[in-house]
Amino acid sequence: MPLSSQSVQYPQISRRLGSSARRITASLLVVVALSAIGIAQNAISADTVLLNARIYTVNPRQPWAEALAVRGGNIVAVGTAAQMQKYRGPSSKVIDAGGRLVLPGFTDCHIHFMGGSLSLQRINLEDVKTISGIQQRVKEFAAAHPKDPWILGRGWSYDVFGAAALPDKKYLDEVVPDRPVLLEGYDGHTYWANSKALAAAGITRNTPDPPTGKIVHDAQDDPTGALKEDAAAELVQGVIPQPSREERLQALRQGMHEANKAGLVRVHSAGGDFEFLPLLDQLRQQGQLTVRFYVSDIVSPPELTEKEISKLEQARAKYHDAWISGGAVKFFLDGVIESHTAAMLQPYTDDPSQSGKLFWDPAKYKHAVAELNGRGFQVFTHAIGDRAVRLALDAYENSYRSNATAPAMSGGGCDPLPCSLTKATPLNIVFDTKDSRDRVEHIETISAADIPRFGQLGVIASMQPLHAYPDADTLKVWSPNIGPERTTRAWVWHSIAASGGRLAFGSDWPVVTLSPWPGVQTALTRKTAEGTPAGGFVPNERITLPQTIEAYTLGAAYAGHREKTEGSLQPGKVADFIILSQDLFKVPANETNKTQVLLTVVGGKVVYQSPAFTGSAAAAGAK
Repeated sequence: MPLSSQSVQYPQISRRLGSSARRITASLLVVVALSAIGIAQNAISADTVLLNARIYTVNPRQPWAEALAVRGGNIVAVGTAAQMQKYRGPSSKVIDAGGRLVLPGFTDCHIHFMGGSLSLQRINLEDVKTISGIQQRVKEFAAAHPKDPWILGRGWSYDVFGAAALPDKKYLDEVVPDRPVLLEGYDGHTYWANSKALAAAGITRNTPDPPTGKIVHDAQDDPTGALKEDAAAELVQGVIPQPSREERLQALRQGMHEANKAGLVRVHSAGGDFEFLPLLDQLRQQGQLTVRFYVSDIVSPPELTEKEISKLEQARAKYHDAWISGGAVKFFLDGVIESHTAAMLQPYTDDPSQSGKLFWDPAKYKHAVAELNGRGFQVFTHAIGDRAVRLALDAYENSYRSNATAPAMSGGGCDPLPCSLTKATPLNIVFDTKDSRDRVEHIETISAADIPRFGQLGVIASMQPLHAYPDADTLKVWSPNIGPERTTRAWVWHSIAASGGRLAFGSDWPVVTLSPWPGVQTALTRKTAEGTPAGGFVPNERITLPQTIEAYTLGAAYAGHREKTEGSLQPGKVADFIILSQDLFKVPANETNKTQVLLTVVGGKVVYQSPAFTGSAAAAGAK
C-alpha cells in the first residue's frame, strides 16, 4: 500500500510521529549549529597574534599593517588590531611589539654556512689593521689552545701589508714557529701559511701551481706563504685534520643561533655545504633546524660530468622541501681584484702585465650551463671581473636560446629558432624556458654595455652590499688595481635595478659579518661607519631603504623560487618575521648598523629572543 494511504488511515500516529520527528530534527539542528560554531571558532583561532606593531609587509598591495595572525606556521591575516580580535582564541599566544618595526625575516642569498660556523671557534682578524696586531692575536690564540695541532683563522685584509698587498710566512714564523698556521684572507681567495704549514703540505720552490691557483714566490724563488685561490690553498688544507661529525653539528647549531640573532630565517649556500646536507637533515629530524637552507653544489673545471649531474639529481630528489632544498649549481669563473685573479676585459691599471684569467674554458662553461638549465637547475656563477660577468651573461643568453620552446616578443617574433639577441632586440623579450632565474654572484665591476642585460635576460644580480664598504682595502687596493674609470662601475646596484634587473642581497659569510645591518647601511650610504668618504663611494649607486629591504626579503625569495610562499608578510605565506630595536624608516641612514634584532620568528615559532625584549608571551623556549 502506498505510504500516502497509510498516512490517511492512521492520522493520529502520523501526527505524533511528525511532531516527534520535528522536535528531534530541531534538536539536531541546534547541536549541528553549535558544533559548526565551535569548529568555526577553532578554525579561525590563531596560534599566535602579533599586535601593536609597525609592520612593513613588503607586499605592495598592503605595505603597512599593525597586526597579524599566525596558524600552523603560516600567516592567516594581516591588518589592524581590531581585525585581529576574531583570531584571538583561549590558547592564542600574543606578542606585543611595543610599536616597533616588524619586517619579513631576512634571507642571506650568498653564504658559506659550514665554513662560517666553524670560523666562530677560530681566530678572527677582521678588525685587526696591523701586522703586529695580527701577530699578537695569533700568539694569544696559540697560547690559549696548546693542544690544537693546527692554528686556523681568517679575516686579514690586503691593505695591512702595504704596497705588496700580500702576506709573508716570516711574520707567522716569528710568533708560532712550532705548529702549522693557516689564515684565510677576508675574501676567501688568498691564504697565508707559515713555514710549518708549507712543510706539512710538501710545498717547495719546485711545487707547480695548480691550474686555477698560484703559489706566490719571492725573489729567491722560495714560497712566501701566500697562496692565491682555493686550488692553491687546498694543497695545505688537504693535510689539516678535519672536524668530527659532532664538532660540525655543534658548529651548525652555533651558526644557526647567530643567524637567527641577526634576523636571518633562510640562507642560500654558495658553496661548501652540499656535502653536509645529511647533517642538516639530522638537525631537522631532531627538531633543531631554525634556518631554512637552499644549497648549491660547486662544479669544478674542466667540464661538467655525468657523475656530477647524477649527484645533483639525487640531492634534488631527496631534499626539496621548505626547510632543506637542492636544485642549484655553483661555478667559479674567476678570482678577486685585490690579487689580480679576477678576469678583466682590459689589463689591470696598476699592473698592465696582468688581466686575470678565466677558470673555465668558455665553450665548456656555456655547454654546462645550458645542460643544467635544461634539467631544471638554477645556476649561480661567481663573476667579479667585467670579463667574467660578460661570459656569465653570454652563457645564460646562450642557454635560454637553446632551451627555449616558444620565444616571443611584443610586436614581433623569432621564427625559426634560434632567435638571435642583438642590440636592437626589445627589452621585453620573453623566453619560455624552465624559469631558471640564473644568478651572477658578486659583480664587483662591469662593462656599461652589460648592465641592462640583467633586466633583458631575467638574470638575478646576487650581490653583497658590505663588499662595497669603502675602507682602506677598497680605496687603496681594490680601486687602484682597476683604475678610476672602471671604479665608476663598482657594485652597480642602482644601475642594474634602474635598467630592470632584480637584486638579491647576502653577506658571503664568513667573508664579512653574518649580520645584514652593516650591509643595509652600506647600500643606503656607500660610506664607512665613520662617514667616509664625505660624498660616498660611487654615490650614484646608492639605493633606497625599500629597495634594500626587498633585496633581502621578497627579492631574495624570488631569487630562490620562493616568492609565492616567502619574502613578504601576507596571508598564505610562512610566518617568518623579525622585530627590530629601531625603526629604519625613522632613523638616519648612518645609524642603520646599530640595529639589533629583538625577536626572530621562523614558521610561527620564536627561535631567538633578545634579553632586551619582554613583549612576547610566545617566547618561552627561545634560544
